Order: sequence, then structure tokens, then C-alpha cells
Amino acid sequence: MDNLTEKTLTSKTAYNGRIFDITYDDIELPDGKKSHREIIRHPGGVVICAQKSDGNILLVKQYRYAVQSVQTELPAGRLEKGEDPLFAAQRELREETGYVAKNWESLGYIFTTFGICDEKLYLFKATDLSFVAQDLDEGEFLHSFELPLNEVYNLVKNGTINDAKTICALMRAFKL
Repeated sequence: MDNLTEKTLTSKTAYNGRIFDITYDDIELPDGKKSHREIIRHPGGVVICAQKSDGNILLVKQYRYAVQSVQTELPAGRLEKGEDPLFAAQRELREETGYVAKNWESLGYIFTTFGICDEKLYLFKATDLSFVAQDLDEGEFLHSFELPLNEVYNLVKNGTINDAKTICALMRAFKL
């Protein structure tokens, strides 16, 4: 079977939320049979692998309610509707770490859980950093810090960093 495409027949919004929506889609499978999909519709986001001139990587620790634990991650954030990913990355880096970068490199994008969600995360590497001031959003609580790349790599290897977006961005930024 060469054609693997599924065709949307109808789509109904089952839930409208502040961060995401959920649709219930009736579909036609490649073999012509009917089925359905429940899809989380997410505006997407950005992930920033920011490296200082001394080689250190900027990280954040924050409590993630869904998994009931504090997680170590690269700075990241949600796209506003229609927002340019590079602009969002620049905004999120400054808000979460207080740094701005002169050099930005796109590392492409990833899909987080494409079996049920259309969230697309744009990955960036930022260098030539300068500290200006941290500017967290209201209700955002996190701790920003830095570590040498080899220590970050060890945190991935030993399971301290379990965040998929962080691991993917590090892999692409440093070809680990």
C-alpha cells in the first residue's frame, strides 16, 4: 500500500481550552474504511539551547504539575497565535533566563506526541549571550542556572533530564 494518508471527513471541537483545544475527527482510512481520531490542537512552542562563551548551557528547573515533579529543562515556551517562532524564542530566553543572544541558529522542529497531538516545537541554538534581566510571566516560577555541556550530557545519561524537547534540542545543537 503506497498511500498511507487518512482523509478528514468531519471535525468537531469537543473542548476549547486556554492552552489547547481537542477535536473529534471522523476520518477515512487508506483502505476506505471509516474511523475517528481525537486530536489535541496546540499552538506549538519553542525550545532554546543557549550556550555562553565559556561553553556553559543555560537551563531551568520548574515544577511540572502534570508529572508532579521538578524538571530540569532548556528554556522553552508556547507560541502565541500567529507568532514567529524566532521572535518567541528570543522572548522566552529573556523571560526565563534574563539573557539575550546575538546569534540564532534554527535546529528545525519536532513533534512531541504526534499520535494524539499536533504540537510542533521549533528548536533553536542561541550564542553570543548578554545578561539583561529576567522577566518571568505572572504565575511562572522557575530557577535559571548554567552547567558545562559535559555535565548536562551526564544529566541526560543518568536520567535526571527526562524532558524529550530538551534532549532533542541538545542532540541537534551538539550532534551528540
